[in-house]
Amino acid sequence: MAIEDDVLVIGGGIAGSMAALSAAEHTDRVRLVTYKQSTLRSASGLIDVLGYTPDGTGPLADPFDALEDLPDSHPYQRVGTDAVRDALALFDEITGDAYAGDHTETNALVPTHGGTVKPTARYPAATAAGLASDDRDTLLVGFETLPDFDAPLAAAHLEAAGVPFDTRGVTLAFPGIERDDAKVTRYAHLLERNESITMGTTTTGAREALVSLVDAHLEDESRVGFPAILGDDHADEVRESLADALGVDVFEVPMGPPSLPGMRLEDLLYDALEDAGVRVTSGVPVVDYDSETVAASETATADEVAADGGSDRETPGDGERIDRVIVDRNGTEIPHRADQYVLATGGLVGKGVRSERAGSAENDATGVVFEPIFDCHVPHAEDRYDWFVDDAFGEQPFARFGLESDRELRPLAADGTLEFVNLRAAGAVLGGYDFAAEKSGAGVSLATGYVAGKRAGEEVGE
Repeated sequence: MAIEDDVLVIGGGIAGSMAALSAAEHTDRVRLVTYKQSTLRSASGLIDVLGYTPDGTGPLADPFDALEDLPDSHPYQRVGTDAVRDALALFDEITGDAYAGDHTETNALVPTHGGTVKPTARYPAATAAGLASDDRDTLLVGFETLPDFDAPLAAAHLEAAGVPFDTRGVTLAFPGIERDDAKVTRYAHLLERNESITMGTTTTGAREALVSLVDAHLEDESRVGFPAILGDDHADEVRESLADALGVDVFEVPMGPPSLPGMRLEDLLYDALEDAGVRVTSGVPVVDYDSETVAASETATADEVAADGGSDRETPGDGERIDRVIVDRNGTEIPHRADQYVLATGGLVGKGVRSERAGSAENDATGVVFEPIFDCHVPHAEDRYDWFVDDAFGEQPFARFGLESDRELRPLAADGTLEFVNLRAAGAVLGGYDFAAEKSGAGVSLATGYVAGKRAGEEVGE
């Protein structure tokens, strides 16, 4: 017997979480199934809506000014500007004081661990004192055992980028950690618990030891930036404690994976899922599905699909509806049946979209790009050499691989008709945009997850 729900969301990242939370506002029985560890743990924790236009113009001061001019195939055009604002409002409600940026539609400029400046719409409160638009002089502090953050180099890059303040970087030995392979959570817990540290003949708390090291390098700067390791569950307390002791503002610089800000965001979203009554089933891949044919009168006509952003090609006589999906739980196949489904499994990086050679011959240049669960259509050139360009900084076709959809975010088949009448897609599994170049990944996931979940929830039982 199948496990029954109203809406089943597949994927546990930002898009999947938002889809489940949005659906839960409209119906009671919502389930999220996720296979692998969420990619949020590798994310910076920044919510970028749009930093650059597809032609590279930017950084953009107001991302909403540019949304209307995006190509029709872009996911933001599929859902509309109002939906982007609504999704951000729900995100603000979920994250509360943990995030900042909701006071304006203007992008904030957040320094990154590489010394670049990233335009972003929402950012952790822990980074707020470090914005590049703030003209206060800054000391960046890195640690010998955390080579991913070279503070002197990051400071030099920021100065070269023309930030309106003086910045210096120093590299110190982190008190209490000598191993290069210590996890970022070890740094966080050491500070959060203020564990005892022996320095020479003296034993003191980890925070006091860190303050004494940093204070010796502090000149006339009024703020100090650390890599994002300042605590886990009580990061605010650690940051405020260090700021009080140093007498300056303290902020975190977002880091690459593994990312504590990403883990904190994951905790916020999953706490919200629990509060909303969403059932979460983790560690189970969806390995198969069953569908049924529904009469033409129950499916969208070609005109309706075209009106929703699909093509105006021939309407099918019948349509397909997903009846149930099969998940693999430790070798046992478990059926899950829902009225509506949302696919939020990620793009090429998350393996929600995959590519492979079409033939076995070594010199065979043909390839296929596919969506592995429902085999939804992914537009792509047949020749693999057309998937990329030689210029590493050029427009790479593979970056836009993903599903086409109508304005309801229902995936479209190659002939422009709906793949399934009760399936929607959200996040990086959608194509038509280059999230890395545009700095739009989290924003697209929020907006499309919000819309896919809302429409799925509204449509239950219809």
